[in-house]
Amino acid sequence: MSGQLPTTPVARSASIISQQNTIISVTSSGRKQARQIDGQKFAMTLTYPPMTRSEFAPIKAFIMKQRSQLESFTVIPPSTESDARGTAGGTPTGTASAGDTSITLGGTGTGTLLAGDYIKFANHSKVYMVVADNSDISTGSLTIEPPLRTAVSGTDIVYDDVPFTVSLTNDIQEFNIGTTELYAYELDVVEVL
Repeated sequence: MSGQLPTTPVARSASIISQQNTIISVTSSGRKQARQIDGQKFAMTLTYPPMTRSEFAPIKAFIMKQRSQLESFTVIPPSTESDARGTAGGTPTGTASAGDTSITLGGTGTGTLLAGDYIKFANHSKVYMVVADNSDISTGSLTIEPPLRTAVSGTDIVYDDVPFTVSLTNDIQEFNIGTTELYAYELDVVEVL
C-alpha cells in the first residue's frame, strides 16, 4: 500500500461502478439459470477540472509512484458520494459472520444510515453498500451488499470519508496538456480485494 491519492485538487466528477460476476444460462424454452461468483468490487473513474502544472504535479507524481498496477492506495471519492446521507454520528460497531448481509449493530453510534450509503469496517479493505434504510445505528441490524468477505466482531464502522482501497486499471497513464497549458486528467481505478 502506498498511501492516499492527494485530495487537492478535488475531482470534478466521480463515476462509481459495481462489478459483480454472474454466470447466466438460458435454455431454448426460455428458462433462465443464474449464479453469482464471489468477488464484487467497485471501480471508479475520477475526472479532474483543468489544472495548472503546479496543481497537477502532486497527482502526477503520486500516480508515477504507483508503478502502474503494482501498488495499491486509497481514494476517497468527493464528499457528496463518500459521506453518509443519513444522520449517523458516534462510533457504531458491527458483528456478523463471513457471508452475512445482515450486520448486528452496537457501539456508541447514533442516528441513521440510508440505502446507498457506503461503509467500511475498520479491519477490512473492502467497501460495502447499505441496501436498506436503518432507523437507529445504536441497535438492531444493518443490511449490506455484497456479503461480508470476512467476519466482524464488534468492529468499528466507517461511514464518512469512506476510503476505497484501489489500484490503477492499466499500465498506461496519459497526461494531457492543452494549448492553454492546463492539464486534463482522468483516472481509472478498481477496488483491490
